[in-house]
Amino acid sequence: MAEALNWWKSTYSSGGDGDTCVEIAEATAHRRICVRDSKAPARGVLSVPVPSFALFIEHLKHHP
Repeated sequence: MAEALNWWKSTYSSGGDGDTCVEIAEATAHRRICVRDSKAPARGVLSVPVPSFALFIEHLKHHP
């Protein structure tokens, strides 16, 4: 059975319906972070290991 994911998006998400952002979910059973387009959530999901995603976020903090 697939793990149910709880999707969330940034409080910085803006636009008419607040759907101009990506959504993030943690797949804890597989230790991965999932990312999808909030405007087209059924189109697909990018899944990366938690440590790789953490490095990505740290890089963004220092190189906006």
